[in-house]
Amino acid sequence: MKHIGNIDPLAPGRPNLSQAEREHLSRTKLQQQKEDGYQKLVELCLLGEYDAARHLANRNSRWGYQIVGGEVIERID
Repeated sequence: MKHIGNIDPLAPGRPNLSQAEREHLSRTKLQQQKEDGYQKLVELCLLGEYDAARHLANRNSRWGYQIVGGEVIERID
């Protein structure tokens, strides 16, 4: 974060992203969330917290995982 005295009020703001750049950024963010979610689910299963993992997977269905037999598997719709 810049000190208020170092900010130039006449400088241009953030550059506008193209539609393709926004889509790429969105896909990248979703993929990162999916990977982070997988790690959380695996950790819960390793701790024996299957119900908590199942609940987390159900709340975050966009990750695409489900808990079956204490293991994290990819959900097939």
